[in-house]
Amino acid sequence: MFPSRRRTAVLFAVVMVAAACGNSPSGGGAAPAPDTAAPTTAAPATTAADASELDTVVEAPEPDAPEMDEPTESTTSEPDTAVEASEPDADEPDTAVEAPEPDADEPATPTTTEPVVTEPVDPYPHRNDFVSLDGVPGVTDDEIRVSVVGTRTNNPLGTCILDCFATGIEAYFDYVNDSGGVYGRRLVTEVIDDELGFNQQRNLEVIADNDTLASFQATLLALGWGDLHDAGVPTFVWNIDGTQSVNRDNIFTNLVIGCTTCTQRGPPWLVSQAGGSRLASLGYGISANSKVCAQALADSVEFYGADLGLEVAYFNDDIAYGLPNGIGPEVTQMVDAGVDFIVACMDLNAMLTLAQELERQGVRDQIKMLHPNSYDAGFVADAGSLFDGDYVLALFAAFEYGVDSELSDAYHQWVPAHGGPVAEQTMVGWINADLFVTGLLEAGPAFSRQSMIDSLNRITYGADGLINPIDWSRQHNAVVEGVPDYDYEQECVSYVRMEGGGFVGFQPAPWMCWSNDSLAWSEPTPTDFAD
Repeated sequence: MFPSRRRTAVLFAVVMVAAACGNSPSGGGAAPAPDTAAPTTAAPATTAADASELDTVVEAPEPDAPEMDEPTESTTSEPDTAVEASEPDADEPDTAVEAPEPDADEPATPTTTEPVVTEPVDPYPHRNDFVSLDGVPGVTDDEIRVSVVGTRTNNPLGTCILDCFATGIEAYFDYVNDSGGVYGRRLVTEVIDDELGFNQQRNLEVIADNDTLASFQATLLALGWGDLHDAGVPTFVWNIDGTQSVNRDNIFTNLVIGCTTCTQRGPPWLVSQAGGSRLASLGYGISANSKVCAQALADSVEFYGADLGLEVAYFNDDIAYGLPNGIGPEVTQMVDAGVDFIVACMDLNAMLTLAQELERQGVRDQIKMLHPNSYDAGFVADAGSLFDGDYVLALFAAFEYGVDSELSDAYHQWVPAHGGPVAEQTMVGWINADLFVTGLLEAGPAFSRQSMIDSLNRITYGADGLINPIDWSRQHNAVVEGVPDYDYEQECVSYVRMEGGGFVGFQPAPWMCWSNDSLAWSEPTPTDFAD
């Protein structure tokens, strides 16, 4: 246990809201067998449709366990009666007899065509090829071992971070191992708790031990990511701190936060669709990232306000972390300013306290909120109807939109089978694990750490339609406002609305997207990357 002053400083420095601060929060997948989902190295095309009204609710279908389709044998029909040709009469002259013209009233004799059965093509036919390897950390003839480092102990949020993240990874490894693993080796994990403040120390130990091929990270304080990068360790992370992942070409993330100060079109669009016009933006005073996030959200509303009829009515980036004295005076000021929508770069517990105070002052039904990281079914269910009418941002295509993706179908089968919840953290772990296996398969049977990194940095990855596609050949780099060179091709958001202690989809497609070729306002394009 570290001294209390250090712990207090660490708790106050926690970055919980970077997911709400990216320039565009947000495309294949690695197949364990030829007849399941395969990685796509080119971004899938988007599908445009007319945007529908916000009040349209899209109910999520119940996930079905994926079934293996087996080609059925085709049958060829035989004619009912066989007609034999008559023998020629010996007395008749041997002359050719022309066939009579067919009677127009008689149907033509049907012909049958043998159907063509297309066998699935495995993009990685070498997936089971074994090559003995020497000197590759974490690799034996039988297994490929990775480390999973994250926050369990001293987690100030009280949410499931490390364990759920690890469950998503391990469930994906079960999925792959069930089909023989990769290159004849099983995938295994070593889970390590960084206790919130010791991420750098734990990662230095991982580097020194040199017995894992790659590292997965789900931490609130990413203090050791730079050390992993410098040591050349392929690293796959839950990205809530873009400053620790940007410009590092062996750190691969579930989403790219290339610019924390850039304006965004998603939040202003949501405020407008929800009927809001006077916005409040809130952030923690003790957290630099939270302050930057709150400012970027306010800047976004001001930048696009004239197009959408919006204005910033209240701004406060000096909220006390943890709300030790409540948030009553601030809510009173927002009410007096006529605020009808709140965007906040605060953790889910603070959002609960804020909602309770809105209710206490009798304005809960008049002011809607955008939650940056409350996509937690248990948390929202416990709140009952308190969050009704609020919105939350998902880091992938939200579950409620029922994306037609084999990788998603496998997730809904294997994560519950492994004992995990269908939740944001398990999905992030699942996607990171699929990206890791994609890197192995892209590198080939004689793989190494560096060949994995190089292979991933040549592809565009979209997790079989679950995320906004990331072009890893260019998106490690920092993004400059208005310069699309290192940005997503499109800025995309996947929002859901809270109702009755749960979530419902309201967008006409899993994603609403804007081209990043221009910063000018335009209506978003409904998009499904799985199509």
